[in-house]
Amino acid sequence: MTYRSKVAWIFLLGFALDLVNMFVATVAYPDIAVELHASVTQLAWISNAYMLGLTLIIPLSVWLAAMVGERTLIAMSLLLFAGASMLVGQAASIDALIGWRALQGLGGGLLIPVGQAMAYRHFPAAQRSQLTARVMSVALLVPALSPALGGVIVDSLSWRWIFYANLPLALITLALAWLWIKPDVPVTVRPRLALGSLVTPLASPMLRVAMLVYLCIPGVFIGTSLIAILYVRGLGFDATQTGALMLPWALASALAIYLSKKLFNQCGPKPLLLAGMALQCSGILLLNQPALIIPAYALMGLGGSLCSSTAQTLAFLDIPSERMGHASALWNINRQVSFCLGAALLSAVLSTLDSFAITFTIAAALTLLPLFAVLRLDTPSVHALLHPASEPDR
Repeated sequence: MTYRSKVAWIFLLGFALDLVNMFVATVAYPDIAVELHASVTQLAWISNAYMLGLTLIIPLSVWLAAMVGERTLIAMSLLLFAGASMLVGQAASIDALIGWRALQGLGGGLLIPVGQAMAYRHFPAAQRSQLTARVMSVALLVPALSPALGGVIVDSLSWRWIFYANLPLALITLALAWLWIKPDVPVTVRPRLALGSLVTPLASPMLRVAMLVYLCIPGVFIGTSLIAILYVRGLGFDATQTGALMLPWALASALAIYLSKKLFNQCGPKPLLLAGMALQCSGILLLNQPALIIPAYALMGLGGSLCSSTAQTLAFLDIPSERMGHASALWNINRQVSFCLGAALLSAVLSTLDSFAITFTIAAALTLLPLFAVLRLDTPSVHALLHPASEPDR
């Protein structure tokens, strides 16, 4: 196994660990509410506290990596995450559980930007679409499988074992990181903490376009999916039928990830992003036709994942190795913001206008916002990065 493959595996394992903790806990909410006497608002903070810790630590990732080294930082993060997972499982009150979840988020929040920066740094530009395909596959499979796995654990053992179950994966990832990642080079100059330096990678037009795409495509889909749940339940769908709508979305997303991997180097990002925007826009508009709900979800999955996979590769295409950590931190902050902003914006639109049809139409229009930015992408520059005269294998 090549060194860059080992680095990629460490990143993917950390990414999976983080995603599991974002999606698996919801199935345990009823049991937690009964045992810890938690209100609905307190239950919401089980996820919110994790996301808060996750987001707060990301801007510090570049400085911390320079201070202690990437291998050491990943090891420390995994130890913190594992310890916090144990404490969450042992929580005797809902307040304690929420506090330990925030600590767990602080540990998990460093795994993605640091691991992502290392992985993309070691893959040549022409091979980054292959790495993105692996990343997006994890992003697709883990949210799809986590709730079902969590339900089995809750029914068979207890809700506490959802958090204890993190320990084996965290410790395996820790061992592999220590064995596979090269020792850190000692720092001769003490780095300064300058959060404003994260903005420097914005000089990259490709990163700017990719971030805008992520705000307006995956971000809008998150908000649309929340509104759509209320919509289809009003149409008479039960909980099982509503959940099953994600199956055509997941299958179409898998196809989109495959297409992005195969076509990114051949066609470049522009046609893929344009096609993805058109497909998601069409899918959102189809939600207004109850008989076409399943095709609507399939189109949203195909278009949304085509855009997110392409944007993930595009974001780091022209970032120099020494700035990869900054770009990764900025990308992940944007990712978290996009998920929150899309849901908040479309929920506010629905509350104000009290119309699903108008809300879906506005969501479809928001999907097309990156259109002019995508059309202005410098195709010759992208082609030069994807097809260099020679690329040494590392």
